[in-house]
This record gives sequence, C-alpha cells and structure tokens, in this order.
Amino acid sequence: MEFLRIARSLDYHRIVLSMKSSNPAVMIDAYRTLVQHMLDEFGECYPLHLGVTEAGDGEDGRIKSAIGIGTLLAEGIGDTIRVSLTEDPEFELPVCRDLVAYCAPIAAANNDSFHLHTPPVLQPRRVVQQLGHGKVPVVIADLSRSSALEASHLQAVGYRYDAHDDKWHIGDQAADFLFCNEVPKFALPGTLGILTYYQQWLPYCANPHCYPLFDVLQYIDAGYIKHERMNFVMLDAKPGTYTDETLQSIYAVLKKDPTVVLCISSLGSQPTQDVRHMVMQLAGEGIHQPVVMIIDETQPDLNKALIRYSVDSGVLLLEGVIQGICLGYLFGETGKAPALLQEEYATLNSIAFGILQATRTRISKTEYISCPSCGRTLFDLQETTAKIRAVTNHLKGVKIAIMGCIVNGPGEMADADFGYVGSGVGKITLYKNKDIVKRNIDSEVAVQELIELLKENGVWVAP
Repeated sequence: MEFLRIARSLDYHRIVLSMKSSNPAVMIDAYRTLVQHMLDEFGECYPLHLGVTEAGDGEDGRIKSAIGIGTLLAEGIGDTIRVSLTEDPEFELPVCRDLVAYCAPIAAANNDSFHLHTPPVLQPRRVVQQLGHGKVPVVIADLSRSSALEASHLQAVGYRYDAHDDKWHIGDQAADFLFCNEVPKFALPGTLGILTYYQQWLPYCANPHCYPLFDVLQYIDAGYIKHERMNFVMLDAKPGTYTDETLQSIYAVLKKDPTVVLCISSLGSQPTQDVRHMVMQLAGEGIHQPVVMIIDETQPDLNKALIRYSVDSGVLLLEGVIQGICLGYLFGETGKAPALLQEEYATLNSIAFGILQATRTRISKTEYISCPSCGRTLFDLQETTAKIRAVTNHLKGVKIAIMGCIVNGPGEMADADFGYVGSGVGKITLYKNKDIVKRNIDSEVAVQELIELLKENGVWVAP
C-alpha cells in the first residue's frame, strides 16, 4: 500500500500486484485483504496476478493451485494466473485453462453485484458422533457404482486386510464412511461407517455401524424409522428448490433432532455460494448440525473433475462451513470393469484427502513445497523432489521445501519445517524453518544429510 501511494502520487499506474503464498489459506486471505485496502483507500483495484507459489507436483500441486487460484477467480478477483508445478512447464498451462474454464462463468454471474467476500461467522457445529466442532473433517467414499462391495474395494480407500492376522489395517488416508448400494456381507473394520439409502438400510437398522441416508422431504415425514445416534439427510442448496413453506417444515424438524448430519449439494451454477448460503440460512434458524458437501461430477476427465472438487469445497473447509466431503464421479456409471472402478475410487479418495491436506484441516501425509523449474535452478528439481519424496513421504504432518536456488528459496520456503535449497553448482544448503543448519554440502550426500537433520529434530520415523 505504501508503494501504491507513492506511485499514485506520481500518477504512475502501470502496476500489477501479486500476493503469492505456498499456503492456499494465506494466499486467499492476503489477496482479499489487499483488495479491501485498495477499495477502502482508492475506490479501485489494481490488476492482480494470482498464484499458489511453490505448489509442488502431481495431484497435490494441482489441488493447492485450484483451491487458492480458483476461489479468488470465482469471486471475481484476479487478472492473470500462474500454476507453479514442479514438472515440465508445458504441464502448467492445461491446469490454468481448466481453472479459467470452470471459474470464469461463476465470476461472470456475479460481475454486476461484485462485493468482496467476507467469510461467514458461524457458531461451532454440533457434535454428532465423529463429526462437528473440534473434530477433523470426514471423508465419505462414494462406492455406489459397484453393485456389491468386496474387500478389494476397501483397499482403494485406505484399508488393508491381513488374512494371516485376520485383521484390518487402517491407513492415514482411510475413508471414514462408505456410501454404497447395499451393506457388505463381510466383516468390516470397526472404525468404518456404512451409509446407504433408507430402504437398503432398513434390514440392517440394528447394525450400530450402518447409517441411513434420507432425502430431506423423506426425513420430515414422521412415518420413517430413524437411527438413534446419527442420520444423514440430503439437502439441495440450489436456490428455488424448496418453497418457503417447505423450508419452514424442514427447519422445524431439524431443530428438534440432534442426530442429523446434513449432506448438502447444489447443481446450480455457483455451488460454493449456494452451500454457504444454505448453511447460513440454517444457522439463522438455530440449526448448527455438521455439514458434509456432496460434489457429483459427470464429465469423463478426472483432471477437470479435480479442479471442480477443489474449487467448490476448498474455501468452505477453510471457512469452517463444511465438516466433510463426498466426491461422486458419475461418468460411465455402469459397465466398468471392477479394476477400473477400484482405480477411480482410489483416485477420488486421494483427491479428497489432498483437499483436506491443502486446506490444512486434516493432515494425513507429508507436505512438499517445491518450486517450478527456471533458469536459476541448480539441480534437476523433478528428479531431486522424487528422491526426497521416496524416502520421506511417510512422515505425516512434516512440511519439506525443495528449492532450486538461493535467490528465492529461503523466502519462499518460509512456511516449511525443513528446507533443501540449491546454493551452488552441486551444493545444497539445509534449513530448519528459516535458519541455516548445514551449508554448501555436496548434492550426492544431501538427501542423506536431510534425513539426519530430520532425525536430530525428532521427526523421523522408520518407513
């Protein structure tokens, strides 16, 4: 702002501003804050360049970028964008195009009434079993495209069965609930909940780990049996779905029932805004039940689906509007081979946990902050990132930065716990937080030296 005041005093306005961060939450808040300051002081905004800097590679880098950039684009903030991936540069542009294609129509719908979004202030969500205030967000894995569940399906969503021990092993990215067409016939992990439509649930209503899924109009009918501890109720947040009279009936029933978990979706053109508005409406009526957002995708490209999943749910997780997500993928719903379905289930589960990790609402893996390739990079970033990931990707909750040069590295890795920074040809400097720990070590031994640093600081565990 000081720089802008000086520039404006000299009638210089050829300025584009950037407020990047490797943390999407910080990045979103920084841009919103800057826009607010410019509007308050100048009554206008200078163009903004958006990016989640050092987002990393693969799925994680795309999810981080989609949440940070997509949230702001959908709000009408941003004039140019860059998706920074630790990959060959040509892989960045398709992600940019997918982001613009999805977010531009959302922003266009709001152009005539632009106002800076202020996150809602909501009371803590009621606790229903493992959902609500003080609990990490849940993941509901939608396995409904399989006619009958088998043990192999559970492997795709974080569970591994050991026949020798007759025991289920639960991974850090194990889904909390399975949504399926029928209740499995085999023994399930004790922590796993099964969610199915009301009619399929009735024969299993005595099973404490099996829960019904109601349409809201079905639920407010007094004739239905309900689970004594937890009932999932679907609401459509698209404006105009329910009459005012129906809404009042819904409010009346939900107010009296502490067992409800709301599953809210919207097929409207602005799903994030629709869900946020619905939750605020419910809060205004004194209804503070936990909310799971359901996002169903119908197009065949999972890369584009990842963009929508991340943009629609990411900011609502950051704002505490929702307490869980369920990602549905409806393309080719019938006729797919079991192996292909299992692969898609695994991808959707990975995306769901990636969104929770990127919003830092549920940490389930190591986080990497790594820069894209540029002319200053002093080693092969992709190869080195892969080496470091191979030996550290089991360190849940540790943030490791992999920076190509000493110019931008120390500043842009400031959010990391540990840093691996190129400081010369064949030389690496290791950081703990912002402090240099080992300077100019040979790159041949640098990865092992990083492991020793992790051990010295008590964060290393054997894989």
